[in-house]
Amino acid sequence: MKLLFYVLVLLAFFNGYGVSKSTPTRPDAVSIGSVFSFDSIIGKVAKVAIEAAVADVNANSDVLRGTKLNLTLQDTNFSGFLGIMDAIRFMEKETVAIIGPQSSVTAHVVSYFANELQIPLLSFSSTDPTLSPLQFPFFVRTSLNDLFQMAAIADIINYYGWREVIAIYVDDDYGRNGIAALSDQLSARSCKISYRAPLKSRANMDEIRDALVQVALTESRILVVHTYPERGIDIMATAQYLGMMNEGYVWLATNWLSTLLDTNAPLSSEATKNIQGVITLRIYTAESKSKKNFISRWNNLTRKEETGTSIGLSTYGLYAYDTVWLLAHAFDTFFEREGNISFSSDPKLKVLQRGSLNLNAMRIFNGGNLLLDSILKVNMTGVTGPFSFTSDRNLVLPAFEVINVIGSGTRKVGYWSNNSGLSVQPPDTLYTNPPDPSGSNKKLYPVIWPGETTLKPRGWVFPHNGRHLTIGIPNRVSFLDFVAQVPGTDMFKGYCIDVFFAAISLLPYAVPYKMISYGDGQNNPSGTELIRLITSGVCVKSQICLLTPELYRLNFVPSIQVFDAAIGDIAITTNRTRMADFTQPFVESGLVVVAPIMKVHSNALAFLQPFDRKMWAIMAIFFPLMGVVVWILEHRINDDFRGPPRKQFITILWFSFSTLFSAHRENTFSTLGRLLVILWLFVVLIINSSYTASLTSILTVQQLSSPIKGIGSLLNSKDPIGYQQGSFARDYLIEELGIHESRLVPLKLPEDYAKALKDGPQNGGVAALIDERAYAEVFLSTHCEFSIVGKEFTKNGWGFAFQRDSQLVVDMSTAILKLSENGDLQRIHDKWLLRSACSLQGAKLEADRLSITSFQGLFLMCGLACLLALLIYFIKMICQFKRLNSEPESPGESSQSRRLRKFFSFFDEREEDVKARSIRRQMECASTRSVDRNESTTNSMKQTETSSNKSTSFGGP
Repeated sequence: MKLLFYVLVLLAFFNGYGVSKSTPTRPDAVSIGSVFSFDSIIGKVAKVAIEAAVADVNANSDVLRGTKLNLTLQDTNFSGFLGIMDAIRFMEKETVAIIGPQSSVTAHVVSYFANELQIPLLSFSSTDPTLSPLQFPFFVRTSLNDLFQMAAIADIINYYGWREVIAIYVDDDYGRNGIAALSDQLSARSCKISYRAPLKSRANMDEIRDALVQVALTESRILVVHTYPERGIDIMATAQYLGMMNEGYVWLATNWLSTLLDTNAPLSSEATKNIQGVITLRIYTAESKSKKNFISRWNNLTRKEETGTSIGLSTYGLYAYDTVWLLAHAFDTFFEREGNISFSSDPKLKVLQRGSLNLNAMRIFNGGNLLLDSILKVNMTGVTGPFSFTSDRNLVLPAFEVINVIGSGTRKVGYWSNNSGLSVQPPDTLYTNPPDPSGSNKKLYPVIWPGETTLKPRGWVFPHNGRHLTIGIPNRVSFLDFVAQVPGTDMFKGYCIDVFFAAISLLPYAVPYKMISYGDGQNNPSGTELIRLITSGVCVKSQICLLTPELYRLNFVPSIQVFDAAIGDIAITTNRTRMADFTQPFVESGLVVVAPIMKVHSNALAFLQPFDRKMWAIMAIFFPLMGVVVWILEHRINDDFRGPPRKQFITILWFSFSTLFSAHRENTFSTLGRLLVILWLFVVLIINSSYTASLTSILTVQQLSSPIKGIGSLLNSKDPIGYQQGSFARDYLIEELGIHESRLVPLKLPEDYAKALKDGPQNGGVAALIDERAYAEVFLSTHCEFSIVGKEFTKNGWGFAFQRDSQLVVDMSTAILKLSENGDLQRIHDKWLLRSACSLQGAKLEADRLSITSFQGLFLMCGLACLLALLIYFIKMICQFKRLNSEPESPGESSQSRRLRKFFSFFDEREEDVKARSIRRQMECASTRSVDRNESTTNSMKQTETSSNKSTSFGGP
């Protein structure tokens, strides 16, 4: 009996052991901490939200199933140092998770401790994009990464077509790294940050004012403010004081402003006035029942706080509330996976035990990795909406509201999401649509900008820094109608100058500028070197820059920029566009060849000039050829093409050449012949018309001739070639066309052009001149013995050059287009460049003779038609010959020669005779077969009669 009792006791023991293994024990409470500044804009909301969430979790037995959250709050009092020390103090007290820290700066430091001791940090406000899970695996961001916020800002900038922005930010990890992310996002959209204005985290009003004064001196008027709410409102107040909230400015604030408005609303009238027209972002949280319930509870929750002011609910409060619930669900999973709360000493800290620091108290949380994994796998729906993590540990479905501050409130002008970009529809309604990387569907409602205007600001102005726009102008010595300096003054005149004055007067803003002469006044300056000064600011020693004394002293310093722009007769070339930005061309001008010309007088053989020798030769072949082909097709059926050989030869020649005048008398009977004649008459019509037109021009219009036909003639010769000094033509001829430098002769003045062309290569001159069409036309207006030969072999234009990415380029291009549309550009052209025509203006260069190239398609078509007609004809005739000539061959003659002789005889016969002979032969054959049948019948009857007689004789008595 005792034995049975012991057995039952042992069974009960082992059974109880088995139950304890299958159901892990849960502690009565788990310790968590939270570190943030209680009195900060974010902290005072987060404190209420976190405490409410802990209370809700502990009141809900379905979450932790008997385990309570033991929360300890630590106030950092706006101190990064205290934040670090408070976090370390939590790690000494066997805290298994920390909510916070609030600051990204503190998060960077504390994350090193968290990595070592394996204690998860869950921060709802540390949005620095560089807090990477690869570097800090135990840091979990439970709010949106600033990377998405900067993408939204960049999309807004790109949507309105702005290209440069100014960044005003707090100079710490949060500010610097956020602006670095913005710079990357802007670069991806071909935009950039043109100026950065960093501020200390606790900058006073004087420091803020000094920074904004520097901002006001820059060109861009698109200002992005990325700071803390406490500093941001001071920045806006200073901007209002400096007049930077007026029309023309654009202020884009990150979500610090929406957080301030949500938390401290309503703001004072003065503060509200300072932020009118600002665009800000607010984290988008979808509407849900749980969110509405929490918002309705908020007033009751905040009454418990004796702050003396009302506390509004910001999105950070929502995320702080969801962070506690995230941690609760993670603890539940942690315990389900048999996790337990235990700590072990860190062997790395034993080396530091000699000091007075109590480092032994800091121990490794053994279940840290399991708890971290449980946190990252939570998939819940909180007051912010769906709450889970992506593979890169960012929250799913990042989205923002785009808000415009108007009057005493705000107006929602759109949304941004990582999936659909900018839209006027809530992001949760677009998640089912495919992503829109092109941004073709981007849209926002109208915005009221600073200055109470709905007109989109241009985004930039000419900088108000007291500095004039320095414009380099070539000091030319030739073709002064285009650009020239007024002697004895610093003023300039000419066609290009007037175009610049007219264009700049159309700009909606004033541009202070100063024109500076470039060149020594003895030689035409290089346009390429002038453009290079805009980029590098280095004068070439062979040139002299007539600058102000200050700039002249800096003439050869590479870092100094000599010119901001260049205007004049500056051709737009590929090489120059790499150094500067050009406006819309105001002159179309390419390289042309100018050569001497001579009058061509008519002579006795002028009627041969319309066609070249090859064309006459081809015509001499094709006309008789067509006669021969038609003769072959018509010979057997048409009496006009029969007769003695002499007559037939004359008929072929007559028919061939009479078609030239449609005077042929012979009719064609065959279908192939008629088709061929129709085609040939069409070819003759084209040749006739072309000949008549060309001969008329030769006999009635004065002709000019030149031994140079174009750039091709120069490339094939070794004669010297002239070009304008300082022109890009020299580099083009050497680098692009491969002309040796020794053949090129620089010419300075129009008189030099004329002398070199008249002298020619034999007398030390040039065979031809290569220059831009605009110069060539001015030169030829007074020198009629020369002319442009060949075609324009490059396509260039003249434009004004500015620094790379200069905002003036677009506005000046628009102004030039307006001048072109309203006719002012043509009027300026006529004022400076309209010249009386020379006496040879009505003459024309000797045109190239009509060659076979112009007619080769017609002759090819005609030749193929002849071959096809002959092929069809001979196939048909050979078949007929075989059918009608099946007689046995005579033994004394070669079979092949006999058949060939018979074929030629057959070809020469009339087709009617051949058909008659064929019919006669058929009748003869039929008669012969009939006689043979009669003879066969008679013989048969005689044989029968003979047989009968024999039978009778044998049968006698």
